[in-house]
Amino acid sequence: MNKSEFKWPITIYYEDTDAGGVVYHSNYLKFFERARTELFRHHGVSQQVLLEKSVGFVVKSLTIDFIQGARLDEHLIVETFITEIKRVSLTFCQLLVNSEGKVLCKATVKVACIDNSKMKPIAIPSFILSEISCDR
Repeated sequence: MNKSEFKWPITIYYEDTDAGGVVYHSNYLKFFERARTELFRHHGVSQQVLLEKSVGFVVKSLTIDFIQGARLDEHLIVETFITEIKRVSLTFCQLLVNSEGKVLCKATVKVACIDNSKMKPIAIPSFILSEISCDR
């Protein structure tokens, strides 16, 4: 696994599901957001550090495909891959995969780096790029 990919386990709880016992659609976004956060944390870039440096990432665009519903008590993996690094943005491919390796949900998420105090785009700081860039 290189620096641009990360796997994060999740379990589906009752609070994640609708009345039919299937994950409510907006909760997939939460799973993907948490996995992106954990990818950064895994590489030494915590949310607290970002806040202290007034650096943030905001979702610029998102495409999501719901392939099959996840169910209560399932143990799943969110696979997160950085597919593109630009001056101001990162693009992620994220997969929610069950124990048999079947993809249940897939998202492509583009985030832009901003100065939190000004709410303006900024270049991704070098301290972040050095931690998340792909091994070459």
